[in-house]
Order: sequence, then structure tokens, then C-alpha cells
Amino acid sequence: MSNKPIGIFDSGVGGTSIFKEIHALLPNEDTIYLADSKNAPYGGKSKSEILDLSIKNTELLLEKNCKLIVVACNTATTNAIKILRTTYKVPFIGIEPAIKPAALHTKTKAIGILATKGTLGSELFHRTTDLYSNGIKVVEQIGEGIVPLIEAGLINSNDMKLLLQTYIEPMIKANIDYLVLGCTHYPYLMPLLLELLPKHVKIIDSGLAVAKQTKAVLEHHELLNDKNTSPKHLFFSNGNINVLNAILNEEFSASSLDF
Repeated sequence: MSNKPIGIFDSGVGGTSIFKEIHALLPNEDTIYLADSKNAPYGGKSKSEILDLSIKNTELLLEKNCKLIVVACNTATTNAIKILRTTYKVPFIGIEPAIKPAALHTKTKAIGILATKGTLGSELFHRTTDLYSNGIKVVEQIGEGIVPLIEAGLINSNDMKLLLQTYIEPMIKANIDYLVLGCTHYPYLMPLLLELLPKHVKIIDSGLAVAKQTKAVLEHHELLNDKNTSPKHLFFSNGNINVLNAILNEEFSASSLDF
């Protein structure tokens, strides 16, 4: 069982930001990544649609003998992971916006959260926000339009820059000193965000925390890979394969798969 791969799925290419953190921390582990790009973005879909897509992705990864599944999508985590955990026997790792560290460390008592509609509207998000945001101004912004641009390979386009400017301006006016990225696609916007934000604003995402949790859960279940052979990393997309390959930057190669 320990030599089986880690499964990772997302509503497209964004979860590769999570894969990179997991691979850096757990270099011996095999992985299988599903980019459900033809159904991206998940953020505007209903809870039942998100659950159905999450089940479809989970069952494909289980068919491929994954020992643990990382739901590398904030929207899928907040809307589906509870049911996934009660339905299937393998461990699941989810993604939540890093509200806690931002709320604990803010000096200006104002933080920004850029996330999808599905994440910002979820019960889990509201519970976490209520728990840590007492006395802190939280500026929430739905990142509508961001994921489709990333999935179209337009990360550094003028359209993306103009969209981000619109979303970031109210946060700057509110004097935020932390910006929480609440979607696994968004770390790829870091260069643009650093251009647009004042120098004192720190940007945080959940990638490293997810990798650490993945390692801890594998250790707890005695599932860490003990073989010495080179790890295999398989990437599948049901959308534009060129976009995923561009994100992987020639270090890995993706294949098309209809799922």
C-alpha cells in the first residue's frame, strides 16, 4: 500500500501549485494529478454539481490505486470533502484559505481574501472566518474571471492585470497588510500581485501547510513510500493539454484523458 501513488485533483491546472509543494517535501512519492479543466471553474457551480465532480475525480484516482487523495481545490474542499471522507476509506487532505495566520499576524487589523464564490459562500469558510476574525476587518473578493483566464493560458495578459487591479484596489484602500489566496490557481498570479500591491502587504497561500499535512497523514497511517526507485508523476487533463504542460514548464509531461 505504501508504494501506491498520492492522488491529486483540481478543477484545472491550479492544483499543480499544491503538487509542487508536496513533491518538494515528499520527493520519493509517486503522484497522479487530474486537471478537470473542461469543468473549470468549480467556484460558480452548485454544491451538488461540485460534489458530483469531486466524486467522479475521486473514483478515477481510486481506480488508479491511489493511497491518499489531495483535494487540491478550495471550492471542492469546502463543499465536498466531508462527504468524501464518510464515503471512501482512503485518507483525504483538503485545502482551506490561510485565514488563521493572516488574522493572527496582521498589524493593520485588516486582511484581504481573494477566493471563488463557492469558497466564500461555504459553511466551512464562514466558520473559519468567524473563529479568527474577531476585531479584524476582512475584505472578501470573489475572483470571478480569474480561473478561466489561467485555464486559457493568459496568466500574464493585460486582461488579467486589469481584472486584478479592480479586485485589489478596495483591499489597498482598506489598508490590508495580508492577502490570503483562497484558490489553488492563484499562486500563479504572484508576480502580478506583487506588482500591484504595496510592498508591506504579505501574500499567503495554503500550499506548504497542505504538503506538511499530507506528510503527517501518511506517517500516521504508515503509508510513506519506502522504495528507492525514481518516483513517477502522471498528469492528466480533459482540457487544453498545452496549458497544463506550460504550467509544468517541461519538468513533467501531461497526457490527455477524457473523464
